[in-house]
Amino acid sequence: MPRIARRDDRGSAALDVALVAPLLLLVALGVVQVGLAVYVRSTLASAAAEGARVSAVSGGDAAIGERRTRSALGATIADGVVESVVARSTVVSGIPVVDVEVRARLPLVGLLGPSVLVVHGHALAEP
Repeated sequence: MPRIARRDDRGSAALDVALVAPLLLLVALGVVQVGLAVYVRSTLASAAAEGARVSAVSGGDAAIGERRTRSALGATIADGVVESVVARSTVVSGIPVVDVEVRARLPLVGLLGPSVLVVHGHALAEP
């Protein structure tokens, strides 16, 4: 009686996992990186806007705006990446405004993407 050759599928699942797992890990790390970058940018922008608003209401005092921005960032994950906070009074199109600039490092999972993030918050200077 002739023997029919059968294909042996043992071990193919391990090979599939070995081929697909690195790609899935790379995609997952990319999603985490984008999510973290969006969160940090959103937190920095919110704190800069709050600092500019407080500075504008207090008569354009830059030190108050810087302190408020730093205190708004104090309880967040973004506090550890902030390099500098600068508040200044400027004039834009003839209108006095307070500008708060926050410069931070992006917490990177990999080596791709920008490493520095600069965010500005603006508020109209109150008389």
